[in-house]
Amino acid sequence: MSGVATCLWFADNNGHEAAAFWCDLLPDSRITMVMPGPDSAPIAVAFELMGTRYQALNGGPRNRLGEETSIVIETDTQAETDRLWSALSEGGEPLQCGWLRDRFGVHWQIAPKGLWEMNSDPDRAAAKRSFDAMLTMDKIDIAAIRAAFEGRA
Repeated sequence: MSGVATCLWFADNNGHEAAAFWCDLLPDSRITMVMPGPDSAPIAVAFELMGTRYQALNGGPRNRLGEETSIVIETDTQAETDRLWSALSEGGEPLQCGWLRDRFGVHWQIAPKGLWEMNSDPDRAAAKRSFDAMLTMDKIDIAAIRAAFEGRA
């Protein structure tokens, strides 16, 4: 086998535009192939986001992206969380608990490092405090969640 890639179907023929935007936004990302359709406009695009392989396919109006799939980005700092949240949510829609829908209809979760560890910590009371704090947020504020986890909020 030569690998696995997630294929995202775009109803509005903007798969190439989406891939180019994301590749500009995320480090170590690049378009690896553009396949022209019968009218020479891109019908499919292969790309990598931070080393993970994807494909974008302009599948026509019946093929809408849904909430069933999201791309998760784990961030190292709050500044990185803020930057990605701002760029990806512009023209899109913020959702609860670090999720958002970008202007292309793709769902993302911007998850700061430590979030999942706190929410799944063996100290169930601390984990519940962090989880409950997360439920009040759209964009994640990791300092506020850590304060709740540690019982300081």
